[in-house]
Amino acid sequence: MLRFLRRWVLAPILVATALPLVILAGLPWPWLLRWVDPPATEFMIYREREARRAGRDFTLVQDWVPLEDLPRDLVRAVLVSEDDRFREHRGVDWKALAEEVRWSGDEDFSWRDAADRAALLTAVRYYWAHRSEIKGRSTLTQQLAKNLYFTPERSLVRKAAEFVVARRLERFLGKDRILEIYLNTVELGPGIFGVGAASRAYFDVPAQRLSRFQAASLAATLPHPLTSNPATRPGRMAWRRDLILARLAGRNVEIPAEPEPVAAPEIELTPPDTAQPPSADTTVPDTVAPDTTAPPDTVRGVDGERPTGPRGSPSSEATPAAARSSAR
Repeated sequence: MLRFLRRWVLAPILVATALPLVILAGLPWPWLLRWVDPPATEFMIYREREARRAGRDFTLVQDWVPLEDLPRDLVRAVLVSEDDRFREHRGVDWKALAEEVRWSGDEDFSWRDAADRAALLTAVRYYWAHRSEIKGRSTLTQQLAKNLYFTPERSLVRKAAEFVVARRLERFLGKDRILEIYLNTVELGPGIFGVGAASRAYFDVPAQRLSRFQAASLAATLPHPLTSNPATRPGRMAWRRDLILARLAGRNVEIPAEPEPVAAPEIELTPPDTAQPPSADTTVPDTVAPDTTAPPDTVRGVDGERPTGPRGSPSSEATPAAARSSAR
């Protein structure tokens, strides 16, 4: 009888208890990044493999810039655009997530509260019914976790792992180090990673000399860096840039997590002429119209970021200045 209990009752219980602990222990522990800059990220490797499978050339450019050397307007523009509660949360913005799933319960959830349990069930049902529409509102820390260790494929398992790693990043690195690594590894164009490489590719200036207008342009490129940036179909980027400039000027303008998708036209539309040429001397406009309607070139591919045509190297799809960035 005891042998039966050990084999068919206790063993499954022990396995079910130990398995989540083993999985958690196997997720990345990023403590070393507190002092060491990552030589490459999983997202960079993914893009390189993607290009190789498609038979395309791929040149990665990156120019690391310490956080203290970056313009304050650039940091503010990125936070306003991507995570305006970055300094308040601990890696996961539960408030934004609750808004996404239409949470109606109390902020302090309790399993003992019948109303909270009912609200949780309603939220889960809403998520399941609208799972293809919900974007998740990833915090900047979660985005960094994805860039460092995961691929763009979306799944609940990857999202859960991203939550865990984001909490570890917050614990081991701190806010400023997270910002520095994010700004130097985030994708900002075909083969262009980090604000240092992007500032030279699009504006032919070092990141330290970016104007507010240029900084807002880079921040506005973040949601769809391959399909709308200062050099490629800039209409959507310019629309988002103007919203960011309005927020930086103190206006109460909502910046969507990303533009609402628009059905792809049968022919490619010419983007509105709203983007400043990369070499132009830019200044902050006195007034910015808070137009929250996405421009007509808001067209997304299967994964929301892929370009509509073949992707080449930065020197062929961004600007010739991209070739002057340091290659890694």
